[in-house]
Amino acid sequence: MADTEIKTASATSTAFKRKLVGRVVSDKMDKTVVVEVVRRSRHPVYKKYVPHRTRYKAHDERNEFKTGDRVEIVEHRPLSREKRWKVSRLITRPVEE
Repeated sequence: MADTEIKTASATSTAFKRKLVGRVVSDKMDKTVVVEVVRRSRHPVYKKYVPHRTRYKAHDERNEFKTGDRVEIVEHRPLSREKRWKVSRLITRPVEE
């Protein structure tokens, strides 16, 4: 009786993937960009907002994103030793003179 009521959670629900917004700081590798995400958290004692910077290596299949671009990255399966993110879309591109 209990065996018929059990359903697998992976078959019925979709996985939630984290999304982060950051700036491309390096595009020198092939099919990879380095995205720097800046988070601001409040200091517990001084009550000031302190920036925390984290760098992620993200997959860029067509080498279309350049240094300075603001992009959104999404969580992905491991593609290499350090790459676990994939660039999903371009948000803004810096103005060129």
